[in-house]
Amino acid sequence: MLGQYLSKLILELDRAQFSLHIYLPCIYLNDLAKLCSPEQSCFVILYADDILIISPSVVGLELLLHRCELELIWLDMAINFKKSCCMRIGPRCDTAYANVCSITGHVLHWVTELRFLGVFIVRSRNFKCSLDAAKRSFYRAANAIFGKVGRIASEDVTLQLLSSKCIPLLLYGLESFPLSSLTDSL
Repeated sequence: MLGQYLSKLILELDRAQFSLHIYLPCIYLNDLAKLCSPEQSCFVILYADDILIISPSVVGLELLLHRCELELIWLDMAINFKKSCCMRIGPRCDTAYANVCSITGHVLHWVTELRFLGVFIVRSRNFKCSLDAAKRSFYRAANAIFGKVGRIASEDVTLQLLSSKCIPLLLYGLESFPLSSLTDSL
């Protein structure tokens, strides 16, 4: 029933020459977001093709992973387990972990740092983000500008290039960081 409806919708949109890649993922992935509720203390955060699953326990995480995996299988989509991982944040972040397995038998690896939407989140007792990658990108871009421009350009041109090309690399996602006294001294 749903397949027939979507086939007709796709044909109509194709005739009208609309772009389908914008609308159809929203239709499909909306059901994934409905799998959880704040009352259960588990969350599914979706942005484009990135999915972040948050659960207070490893067992809850595995159950939520299975529900997401079944929903994606129903949509004829799959999880890329090479890019998937687990990380624990909280007072017991250093304790041994049970393996999280998917329905298909893939084991998710536990990591100390993960990247979600360009922001590096670090395993710790409190929510923490790492600025190391942003600093590396900033210095790489600044050194490239200095290497190409050198002493040829005026100070104003060099500062404008740094301001427009390098500073955004350093500031990307900074509003999501809980800044402490250590990271304030950038």
